[in-house]
Amino acid sequence: MAVRFAVIVCLVAVTAALAPIQAHGTERADKVLVDKSDRQLHLLRGGEVWKSYPIGLGFAPEGHKRREGDGRTPEGDYVLDWRNPNSSFYLSIHISYPDADDKASAGKRGVPPGGAIFIHGNHRLSGRKRDWTLGCIAVTDAAMDEIWQAVPNGTPITIRP
Repeated sequence: MAVRFAVIVCLVAVTAALAPIQAHGTERADKVLVDKSDRQLHLLRGGEVWKSYPIGLGFAPEGHKRREGDGRTPEGDYVLDWRNPNSSFYLSIHISYPDADDKASAGKRGVPPGGAIFIHGNHRLSGRKRDWTLGCIAVTDAAMDEIWQAVPNGTPITIRP
């Protein structure tokens, strides 16, 4: 009986350890959609917008990121692949830019593609220029708390012009 109980406890512990980061009772998004022109980040569930947040972008937001330092936020389909709870910008979730196409395109032009593109906090909707990042997507810390809980690693993200 004690062995059976120990096995059950171990299985529960392993299952909990392997579960994605998520607060108890928090609903999850299955995709993130960023609309650069409307300055909005949308969490989607079942193809429908569930929640939306105002955003700030790179300091030169128009167009797809073409090289390191251009101040543009990438456009296209990526994955939110890892997170940093100790970010200089409150919390941050990494976007998988650059992908193979981005690297090849930059390589043809002989320039580095850039990287370290995140969704992160530390955005103030007033008192700061709207688009100020180096290419990241900035939201308020309160919005980042919600996104952090609702978006597990591996979630797809589409960034539209």
